[in-house]
Amino acid sequence: MTDLEIVANTIRRHILTMSAAAKAPHVGSALSCVEILVTLYFRVARIDPSKPRDPSRDRIILSKGHACAALYACLAERGFFPKERLEEYARDNSVMAEHPSVGALPGIEATTGSLGHGLGIGLGMALAAKMDALSARVFVVLSDGELNEGSVWEAALWAPAHNLDNVTAIVDFNGLQATGPSREITAIEPLADKWRSFGWQALEVDGHDMAQLAAAFEAHHPGKPLAIVARTVKGRGVSFMENNLEWHYRPPSPDDLAKALAELDGSRR
Repeated sequence: MTDLEIVANTIRRHILTMSAAAKAPHVGSALSCVEILVTLYFRVARIDPSKPRDPSRDRIILSKGHACAALYACLAERGFFPKERLEEYARDNSVMAEHPSVGALPGIEATTGSLGHGLGIGLGMALAAKMDALSARVFVVLSDGELNEGSVWEAALWAPAHNLDNVTAIVDFNGLQATGPSREITAIEPLADKWRSFGWQALEVDGHDMAQLAAAFEAHHPGKPLAIVARTVKGRGVSFMENNLEWHYRPPSPDDLAKALAELDGSRR
């Protein structure tokens, strides 16, 4: 395994352990975006955990805030706060809630989870960076189900009009949302073409291939925002969770956790 693959495996272990201990849902959604977040936090984004509010930093917004177990795990592994604090996830009176809240922990850039708002927030940050002559980039991770929200497409129309080439939208396209397959709920395809028709540069990648992801993040063109359609698998990394809608809401039992961790241990050999 590469160094980044080892990190991704570690993040998955955190997600499963945190969710099982707290009896918290959205495990499948968190597992599907692991490689996206690991590529951003550990390879692409210009961030310094010792200076979490540096004005020149890149911003990473997890608009699909229900998958925040993955976000918390990445922030902890990247050094924004001690890993021991992950034990606080979804506990009473903890700031580490089941949806992220800006200011609760270092590194959280936006309060999200009410779907459809992250891209608009990110565009405001991107415009502010340009007005302040900063080279900061803004990365917004959305879910395919989130694209049901009209506010996403209002933001998508606005970005090219303001030449926001410092913003990248990444769609975690795992094909499943709360009530069923995405294709059966809205006419989501052809997704990359939809972004292009709105004036974005759009690329499609394997969302679990971190080399492909890294190359896509560096492919942005001057004058155009970038959309990356990342094809992923809900529940990735645990065979009995993969492509299984049940794991949108079901927390792992102790037996589920033991089986899942054993699989992840086997994948590292």
